[in-house]
Amino acid sequence: MASVTVTAAAAGTWTLGDLAVNRLGFGALRLTGNGMGGNSDGVPIDRELAVRILRQAVELGVNHIDTASFYFSPLRSANELINRALAPYSDDLLIATKVGPWRHPSGEWLGMAGPGQLRGQVEENLRQLGRDHLDVVNLRVNGIVSVADHFGALADLRKAGLIRHLGLSCVTPAQLAEALTIAPVVCVQNPYGMDERRADESGLIDDCHRQGVAFVPFFAISGRRREAPADGTHDDALRGIARAHGATPAQILLAWTLHRGPHVLAIPGTSDPDHLAQNIAAGALRLSPEDLEALETVEAPS
Repeated sequence: MASVTVTAAAAGTWTLGDLAVNRLGFGALRLTGNGMGGNSDGVPIDRELAVRILRQAVELGVNHIDTASFYFSPLRSANELINRALAPYSDDLLIATKVGPWRHPSGEWLGMAGPGQLRGQVEENLRQLGRDHLDVVNLRVNGIVSVADHFGALADLRKAGLIRHLGLSCVTPAQLAEALTIAPVVCVQNPYGMDERRADESGLIDDCHRQGVAFVPFFAISGRRREAPADGTHDDALRGIARAHGATPAQILLAWTLHRGPHVLAIPGTSDPDHLAQNIAAGALRLSPEDLEALETVEAPS
């Protein structure tokens, strides 16, 4: 009997603003071979392979891709890879990007942009992606307490038609509440995973649910290891549950993330076509109450 290909639709859907997306998306950072810390994670993968992975993701039902103009290495730019692979873009494909941090072409991080500099960052994303508007722009909050001035500047760009929807990244519940007084927020991107629960402890995930805001965790697989490879040391309980489901530990981590609520999305990244298919297939896994209880005992990977 022929095997059935699992698509991203198996994870269910959520609506970001007026755009319905499958809850299992794709993060483009790993295609560049460079981590958010600015340190190389290795030689970037072949350009044609990166293009093929992006096209494969869309063929497998991914219609939510996460990127940023500061996702680049000396040899690769995530935005320009997306442009090459996927333009002209399908109407049902949502590309979410981020602004806020400044990064020199050399790779050096230069701190947080001022409110008046955000238009330039938005226009750079537009240029690299080859678009006349951005579907979602997340304000990545780096070291600022009040988001009012920065988010207000993005709200103005939304009114001007350069941006359809606004989101936030790396924020507190108080910053989300402040932003909501200025303009609608469709998503929040924060680190979250089995060993990274600050969004639970602060109540941020539940706040998002009450407000109808998508919670989009990054590092859902690697957790506190951030850009580290997914093939780290895993707890025996996690491995046992993975074996019982005929899955990998990484797939169980993604399924665990998605179980947290219907508003929780996942954007795992990879530079391996096989891992891409596995990540998407994780959207079809359904964990039992016994599985979830056992996973609460899982220790963080070393």
